[in-house]
Amino acid sequence: MSGRTVVEVINASVRFNMANQQVNNLKEYVIKLVRKELMFQEFFALQNISLKVRQGEAWGIIGTNGSGKSTLLKLICGILKPYQGTVSIDGSIAPLIELGAGFDGELTARENILLNGTLMGYSEEFMREHFEEIIDFAQLWDFLDMPIKNYSSGMAARLGFSVATMVQPDILICDEVLSVGDFKFQEKCEERMMQMLETGTTLLYVSHQRKSVEKLCDHALWIEKGRMVMSGEAVPVCEAYTKQ
Repeated sequence: MSGRTVVEVINASVRFNMANQQVNNLKEYVIKLVRKELMFQEFFALQNISLKVRQGEAWGIIGTNGSGKSTLLKLICGILKPYQGTVSIDGSIAPLIELGAGFDGELTARENILLNGTLMGYSEEFMREHFEEIIDFAQLWDFLDMPIKNYSSGMAARLGFSVATMVQPDILICDEVLSVGDFKFQEKCEERMMQMLETGTTLLYVSHQRKSVEKLCDHALWIEKGRMVMSGEAVPVCEAYTKQ
């Protein structure tokens, strides 16, 4: 595909510091820090990752648990900053990274939709115009006035996906949140993502389901222990990953 580059990650690394010893409370932490007794061990969640995504492409990010897939998506969303390397984004992003992210657990679904829309930069009038569309897709009419904290993980995922895809973003980022939904809703979400791809949205998609990745994605990136193992067309990369 010859579209413009919308995501470019060049030799990016993400480093975290892990304490070498257990610290039981804040007072103990401060004392050890002042005395310079608090030792840290460097941990690289990602090392020298490079990725170039063009407009309209769909990339599956695969790998075992703890391989760095979610860290890469957080890097692209701007939640994390690279320790080394660069990340460049050209376009609006709709991130679906963590269940309930952007929702206030004490507020109802009705209130959260308006709040989430405001955080996304939309007016209250715009959100009210699309309100029924959001609830219809999420199938949550019976739970509109229930606090989000009482929602199941599947219900929260349905609402989050519905709000995020209400309008068409340049880049949709989806991190395994659909795996908690029922099979029919997963199919419904896949259909909406395919429609968005057909009209130019770029997709970055993390999933452990090979069939889903191959159905939605034309490219794939395989990461293990923070390092890139293989990158290219989705089917060969998925085949190599499942044969390991």
